[in-house]
Amino acid sequence: MSTPLLLACLWVVVATATAWLPMRRQYIPGITLLITAPILLVYIGLVHGWWIGAICLLAVLSVMRNPLRYLIARARGERPEIPE
Repeated sequence: MSTPLLLACLWVVVATATAWLPMRRQYIPGITLLITAPILLVYIGLVHGWWIGAICLLAVLSVMRNPLRYLIARARGERPEIPE
């Protein structure tokens, strides 16, 4: 298995562990995952081709759908509720 795919597997494990945390403790690891995801996606796309990168992008969007909804709502000027 190649390095980018191993890193992607590690990213998924860390994302799963972050989801198990209480909501108030998810912010720092969640932001870190959101920042590292595009870097990892570009790396996967360069090594394995754009279509594998696109499949990985869909997986990341699925995993991070709620934080991305929140960020999109904030960008629109809305004030979405944050669960406790």
